[in-house]
Amino acid sequence: MPEFVHLHNHTHYSLLDGACRIEDLVTATQKFGMKALAITDHGNMFGAIQFYKEVLAAGLKPIIGMEAYIAPRSRTEKSGGKGGSPTAFHLILLARNNEGYRNLMKLSSIGFLEGFYYKPRIDKEVLQAHAEGLIVLSSCIKGEIPSLIIHEDLEGAKRTAAFYKEIFGEHFYLEIQNHGLPDETTAMQGLIQLSIDLDIPLVATNDTHYLKQDHAEAQDVLLCIQTNKDLDDPNRLRFVTDQIYFKSPDEMAELFKDYPAALTTSIEIAEKCHVVLDFETLHLPHFSIPEKEDAYSLDAYLESKTRSGLKTRYPAMSSEIEERLNHELAIIERTGYAGYFLIVMDFIEHARKKGIPVGPGRGSAAGSIVAYALGITDVDPMRYGLLFERFLNPERVSMPDIDIDFCYERRQEIIDYVVQKYNQNNVTQIITFGSMNARAV
Repeated sequence: MPEFVHLHNHTHYSLLDGACRIEDLVTATQKFGMKALAITDHGNMFGAIQFYKEVLAAGLKPIIGMEAYIAPRSRTEKSGGKGGSPTAFHLILLARNNEGYRNLMKLSSIGFLEGFYYKPRIDKEVLQAHAEGLIVLSSCIKGEIPSLIIHEDLEGAKRTAAFYKEIFGEHFYLEIQNHGLPDETTAMQGLIQLSIDLDIPLVATNDTHYLKQDHAEAQDVLLCIQTNKDLDDPNRLRFVTDQIYFKSPDEMAELFKDYPAALTTSIEIAEKCHVVLDFETLHLPHFSIPEKEDAYSLDAYLESKTRSGLKTRYPAMSSEIEERLNHELAIIERTGYAGYFLIVMDFIEHARKKGIPVGPGRGSAAGSIVAYALGITDVDPMRYGLLFERFLNPERVSMPDIDIDFCYERRQEIIDYVVQKYNQNNVTQIITFGSMNARAV
């Protein structure tokens, strides 16, 4: 069996477009005897961590990337899309190392926060600023270089290819695809010539959107849901091929039998990629202890605040309460979460000072006497026999999760306070995804 690695794959995190579940892609990769697998979802990295963990657990090499949307001019220019002009071109970005992974995250965020116009877009300016550690492929026929070739602007395609080669050097590749589309044949001819003229290697890919060929109809339905169109609408967005499935190395070798080096290049690219993610180190924002008490460590300050709050919560201290307090504080110190408790206490205190209604706390955090003493929760864990270990267990340490309800109309004030105090680079909102399981569909 010929050696090949799929470097252009859309999972179900290419929302309402990709129809590949990560676990199914991993299984297919193993079945075909391939040693590595890439993720390149449209404009986002939503699936990167799940992908990394599952691919690594299967004994394969994970290659983290995305298919970026590149604004034709500036990411801040919100125009285009009329008269057939594109609002964005496609470009495959792969993380070659950890610096590349960090740059991918920055570019993805910039796309959503600064360049969003129909899609999360970046531009060549920010790509150049965050180029280190990245491998770049010219993408499908919606990439800028193939598009220029298809529209017979060969000089423009050459200038664009030269631009990317200047920035990325030996880490830039011209991507050839063959899904039986006439435009791909035109693009491939031009890309082959550019490869010769500019000494840029070719790499063969398949624009994978679903796992098997007979999944094409289901993926077509996803597109209809995304674009709010009927299946029988003659003018709707659709793929006019059923070839964007996860092909075997043998199938890819047959498709590109005249360009075997383009298959070998996929292996070379995979061998260049080495991203190692650390899931053990904590990266909590720094909590600043007030100046008049700056002699305290975080753990000592937490204990001081907790004991002060206990006098209000339990005017008559008992040995049982003291024992429970010492037990929780010891676990918090051992696990390194003192700063977390102090940060949550801080923004809850701010809410109350501003008259913003705060809920009593929900979930396992109600089992903490420290959270109760700090005013984070309003449920007495001693009275109701609640267990601290359901919240923070020293035998199975995981990041504590405190559920707090704020007044819906004023919750943005809390978010703004946290961003202002702890810096916007340390604050994010957690995304949630709704799944389309069979019964719901």
